[in-house]
Amino acid sequence: MNPQELITLFDLPLGQEGLVSSRPDAISGDAADRALALRLFEIGFLDGERVRVVARGHPGGDPVAVRVGNTMFALRKFEAEHVLVAPLGGKNP
Repeated sequence: MNPQELITLFDLPLGQEGLVSSRPDAISGDAADRALALRLFEIGFLDGERVRVVARGHPGGDPVAVRVGNTMFALRKFEAEHVLVAPLGGKNP
């Protein structure tokens, strides 16, 4: 995947799918960043995994509900901003 094609999961439009991209700098942050990266990894945000934004809270879109495989998660903005995705074509139902 080309780095300029990557956006954060929080910036992925509602209803659009994307593929999770590994983030090499995820382990280089402070202990809190590393713990968050590990938690996201453990719940299924793996390189190449397909994700879709299914709902957003109001106001400001926080939290964001995302589907990873057959599981749905609610992530806070700061969590969703730690996941890089490559957007896939058009919206899916």
